Amino acid sequence: MIGKGKNALGKRGEDLAADYLAARGHTVLARNWHGGHLELDLVTEAPDGVHFVEVKTRTAPVAAAPEENVGRLKQQRITAAALKFLHAMDSRFEREVFFDVVAVLFDGGKVEINYFPQAWIPMYT
Repeated sequence: MIGKGKNALGKRGEDLAADYLAARGHTVLARNWHGGHLELDLVTEAPDGVHFVEVKTRTAPVAAAPEENVGRLKQQRITAAALKFLHAMDSRFEREVFFDVVAVLFDGGKVEINYFPQAWIPMYT
């Protein structure tokens, strides 16, 4: 049973996403990390590098796939948050950095989890 409200649904989706990634070799370093007004849903470390993961959770039926709700502005905010996170860690992570999306869809009694590694590559200008 999913608790009431958007926050409970989002938390359940993040829990499932964290478990999903952990089962695939990721170590969760941070959840709901805040740097001022910026937020990161999940930060994980895997053998290939550090992953900044946006989790999108929805309940069926949906007008668009959850991962489609990570547009350019959202990507820019996550990228800015990731830079702030890395600066706060005093360059502890001198590794490759990835930006991923995990989409969680609750459909009746079923749960569908889709992982999109390297969902975008930030452009720095």
